[in-house]
Amino acid sequence: MIGFLKGKVEYISMDYCLLDVAGVGYRVFVSANTRAQLKTGQETKLFTYLSVREDAMLLYGFLTQDEYELFQLLITVSGIGPKVAMGIIGAITPEALSQAVQNKNIKTLTALPGIGKKSAERLILELKDKLHFCGEGEVPEISTAFGTPAIGDDVFSEASAALLALGYSQSEVAAVFQGMGNIDQTSDVQTVIKMALKELSRR
Repeated sequence: MIGFLKGKVEYISMDYCLLDVAGVGYRVFVSANTRAQLKTGQETKLFTYLSVREDAMLLYGFLTQDEYELFQLLITVSGIGPKVAMGIIGAITPEALSQAVQNKNIKTLTALPGIGKKSAERLILELKDKLHFCGEGEVPEISTAFGTPAIGDDVFSEASAALLALGYSQSEVAAVFQGMGNIDQTSDVQTVIKMALKELSRR
């Protein structure tokens, strides 16, 4: 019904943003990846999906066509609704998800929010012939698939938050950590941030 919305971001919440389109404020639910790249006062374009329920009509928005298409595929899977689909999109790249499904990697799939073993099996069964975001090959390790380094979750989370606060996007942060193979398990937050900033300055 609504293919996309283009307007100014008026407000950003944990799971949605308010988009001012010609004086009309649209509440658009977004993934973590999309939310991290939005800035209040900035004009943006979101591809949208309208979910119609008995008790509500909800808009879901995506910065990229790949995320939009992945969302549409995910909600066709039995037992996966828009909320779970958005959680998946915010946790893994379309390419990594495609590889996990094609290679029947239950470990990677069950690490996704809202996905248990049965849901993972349904993803594989129902999407194995539909996901084509990447070529053939072995599925990456979970740390690579999710764009996170092999360090403690707390250290990574704090370092990521610091970099996002400095103005870097979620995609930039994920990419730089993915490429930093020399991160030691015992590295502290400050060390990781310095290494990431050094790497980012080269790009």
